[in-house]
Amino acid sequence: MAPRVAGRCGRGGVRHNHSMTDEQNPPETAAATPARVTLIGRPGCHLCEEAELVVSRVCAEAGEEYEVLSILDDPLLAGRYAEEIPVVLVDGRQWGFFRVDADRLRSTLSDNRT
Repeated sequence: MAPRVAGRCGRGGVRHNHSMTDEQNPPETAAATPARVTLIGRPGCHLCEEAELVVSRVCAEAGEEYEVLSILDDPLLAGRYAEEIPVVLVDGRQWGFFRVDADRLRSTLSDNRT
């Protein structure tokens, strides 16, 4: 898998190995603590771009980090999720795919705070 670089957004943070948009984040070392939310998609996927906007906003509101992974960078991710992207994982478990419901994600993040 490609190394991740970190960037910050709002109170939450984001780690990208590849953004769903053309924006570039300044490279930094990824934090040792895993992000609670992972968005799996690919560049050029309009649903992935929409999902990233929702995930970014909700994670910033909740003060949580998220990471973005591209199926183009990892054959295992491609084999597992290619037909479902965008896919959202929360705490390492598949939470949803195709469309991200902001209220549901917000509720999940607040209900599962550690």
